[in-house]
Amino acid sequence: MASQEKDTKEPEKKEKTPFPTHLHKDIPLHNVKPGNRGLRTPTAEELRARKIVGINAETVTDVTSTDFPGHWPNEDHAWDKTKFEKTFEVKFHHHTPLEATFSLIGIDASVANAFRRIMVAEIPSLAIETVYVHNNTSIIQDEVLSGRLGLVPFTTRNKEAVFKHFKWWKKADPLKQQEGCDMNWDYNTIILSLKIECTRNEDAARDEKDPLKKYHNAHVYAKDIKFEPFGQQLEWFSGENAIRPTNPDILVAKLRPGQCLDLTMHAVKGQGRDHAKYSPVATASYRLLPTIDITKPILGKDAEKFARCFPPGVIGFEKVTHADAKVKDSGYEGHIGEKKAIVLDAMRDTVSRECLRHEEFQGKVKLGRVRDHFIFSVESVGQWDSDELFMTSVHLLKKKCQALKANLANMNQGGK
Repeated sequence: MASQEKDTKEPEKKEKTPFPTHLHKDIPLHNVKPGNRGLRTPTAEELRARKIVGINAETVTDVTSTDFPGHWPNEDHAWDKTKFEKTFEVKFHHHTPLEATFSLIGIDASVANAFRRIMVAEIPSLAIETVYVHNNTSIIQDEVLSGRLGLVPFTTRNKEAVFKHFKWWKKADPLKQQEGCDMNWDYNTIILSLKIECTRNEDAARDEKDPLKKYHNAHVYAKDIKFEPFGQQLEWFSGENAIRPTNPDILVAKLRPGQCLDLTMHAVKGQGRDHAKYSPVATASYRLLPTIDITKPILGKDAEKFARCFPPGVIGFEKVTHADAKVKDSGYEGHIGEKKAIVLDAMRDTVSRECLRHEEFQGKVKLGRVRDHFIFSVESVGQWDSDELFMTSVHLLKKKCQALKANLANMNQGGK
């Protein structure tokens, strides 16, 4: 009977445990968010360390980003617009109409690469698509000459007319009966001409060796290409707004007396993803911000050798002060007045890892890159200013996001 009574007893109810003072042995209580039970806020030092890509002598570590939900226990890494607005930065380091260097800080590599790809392949520009050769007695074949002309970039001061009012020229598909294609109108085609002949310069000296002085038009340049407006183009591209090469001194061909060129060309609006001649950038690239941490003192001649391992301006020198020498176990004790190596500008470093190949620097320096700090270098060919290229890439990416958002809304309505 006693055993039966034991079996019929109800199980004892356990008391609810209070909110834990620790979620993890390494997580102090003061880092737990009061509004989110069980979540902690990582310190600034932790966040900085997580963003560093380690650069070793033979390997690269911590390449993958970890700031996403679920990776770090008891931490909230969900994307937040307000947080992004506070942490995202744009810094311009160098800016001219043709070149720009700037930093995007606090974004993911996928977004930075999207800007780069848009600048290379999706911003429209003008280039020659068709060349009609009426006469070519130069030594350059028609196909080669046409290819060279296609790579000459053209621009105008009235960019709004070209990139907003100018329409896309469409090439007809021979397998389909398409109306309106292969048609050249004032709103989709720019007509250019090149008529030039090389003749002897009667005023040149008999022993003259320079063909530029001995002959007229010995070299054909992009500035010799003439713009022939028609229709509304007389209003859009008249006077200072005329279509012209971005660089008038691009060499097109070389002629000798008796040789001539007579060409008609059609330039249209296109994108770099269709052909490289439409790409408005010569280069558009980015790199991650280098980091150099000197963990132990590098003094005297070692400091000079250490500086030679980096490009000029990266490493500098200071003298060891009394304050430095007073710090216990700093390594500066007894070295007052000696030269020590310091980091001046890590951004100039090319991360060649040369310093890691020398035994005297082993354990004294750590190299890395900041995963979310992208240093962009953009060089325009002249159709767009360098800063306009980046702003236009932002505008185009925004339009892509809006289109995707609209398509998702249509899918949801269709599902209902």
